[in-house]
Amino acid sequence: MVPPITARYDWILAITTIAFVFSAFGNGANDVANSYATSVAAHTLTMPQVGVLATITEFVGAVGLGARVTSTIKNGIISIDRFESNPGALMLAMGCAEVGSATWLMVATGLGMPVSTTQTVVGALVGVGFASSSPVKWAWTSGSVSQVAASWAIAPLIAAGFSAIIFASVKYTVLERNESFKWAMRLIPYYLALTAAILALFIVIETPTAPSLEEFGAGKAVGIILGVFFGVLAIAYIFFVPYFKRRLIMKDARVKAWHIPLGPLLLRESPPLYFPGNADGEYIREYQTAGKSFNDTPEASPEIKGNSPLSLQEQSPNRVAPMLGDSSSVEKGPQQTQAGTRKRHIGPHERFLEPHKHLPLAHPQRLWGYVRFGLLQGVTRDVTTHDSVAMRAIHARANKYDPSVEHLWTYCQVASAIMMSIAHGSNDVANAVGPWAAVYQTYQEGEVATESPTPVWFLVVAGFLLGAGFWFYGKWDPLYQTSPVLSFGQQGTKSYVPWATKSPKCRLVAALLLS
Repeated sequence: MVPPITARYDWILAITTIAFVFSAFGNGANDVANSYATSVAAHTLTMPQVGVLATITEFVGAVGLGARVTSTIKNGIISIDRFESNPGALMLAMGCAEVGSATWLMVATGLGMPVSTTQTVVGALVGVGFASSSPVKWAWTSGSVSQVAASWAIAPLIAAGFSAIIFASVKYTVLERNESFKWAMRLIPYYLALTAAILALFIVIETPTAPSLEEFGAGKAVGIILGVFFGVLAIAYIFFVPYFKRRLIMKDARVKAWHIPLGPLLLRESPPLYFPGNADGEYIREYQTAGKSFNDTPEASPEIKGNSPLSLQEQSPNRVAPMLGDSSSVEKGPQQTQAGTRKRHIGPHERFLEPHKHLPLAHPQRLWGYVRFGLLQGVTRDVTTHDSVAMRAIHARANKYDPSVEHLWTYCQVASAIMMSIAHGSNDVANAVGPWAAVYQTYQEGEVATESPTPVWFLVVAGFLLGAGFWFYGKWDPLYQTSPVLSFGQQGTKSYVPWATKSPKCRLVAALLLS
């Protein structure tokens, strides 16, 4: 039974709930791209694959790890003691913050402007504090405005430093060495194990019921890291290394990722492959084609020399010349390469709306086109091609490394992207849930509660909306050229440093300076 003191404010709850839906939806549409942008730019994942992965990982991060940050947004930005005698005023204040945050997110996303959702909701709460004469928590205390604002300056610096370290370690231990592919095969199990170990530690520490890092203790943290590290290292040697040898050394295009569980059986002359791929297909692809224009032609591209991607060299033995399309185009010869020139991508408007625009508005085919556009426009946009001559010139100067080495790092890259998305879901779910949770709990209890747990179903709804926003309304700018190794350094930073949530540009700059 709702207490009478707040029952009359049900309209505030209704408006705030609607705003919460748009806030979480806009958060997913605007911010989730940070997690998977480099994977798409490097052609490691396709947009539909990212849509499915993002829905799952954002949901897992929000539900499994999101409660702790939600309490900061709900109670840590402004003091709610002023509202103790008037719970309706608190509902109105938090409702206004939610509406303001949702409005700006939807407008910015519609205009294609990448914005910080954390800054949006914190700014909205500070504005509410000014309007209601409620003290804003400027002092250097846990979860205060000063600490949140400081993280906006500190996190990019931390992220840039870690990105530089991660990429430099790969560059100087693998990419710049003679016989880089051999070194990559030796070291990739360790990078897989390290990525898994950091992910395990992050999940254990960030679980809402877990103690703080200081209480958890360095001994337990080291134990988790070492245990997972050596466990995954064994898995990598038993299952991943045979897969890599079969696919990259024996050049068996039939072997796909779902054959990894076969492990040592893949080294047989005739392995028992289930659902094999096309034997005449590509066994490896060229990942650094994000900057290609759809009208690029072989004549406009640099000349390709040699009979194999591994024999292409530029300034150093391990850098290969830019290649058009994938490695199969090198093997097929000039005639098939010309036929395989990159085709123009058909966008969602042209694909779903243009064919039926001549039909009446109520025609079933036109209505179905609108439905398909609404459901799929977020994952059918082309974000990796452009017609900018200046951009192509910049990308042409980028270092190109052995495609076989790049392929090995796609698995680390996807793992770090998943970890990064989980971290985003755990952190940014609070931006939408915090004000709405304060309104809902005040409405249900009839009083202002300074400390109250965030119900799990709040996080479930928000996690679903984060993924849905990315899928249905996601906005992407044309992406810069990158590769799996470079992306691993960029994405690994954000997942290894979960609090560095707003620094994709600094990660990119640090990695590019070292590349």
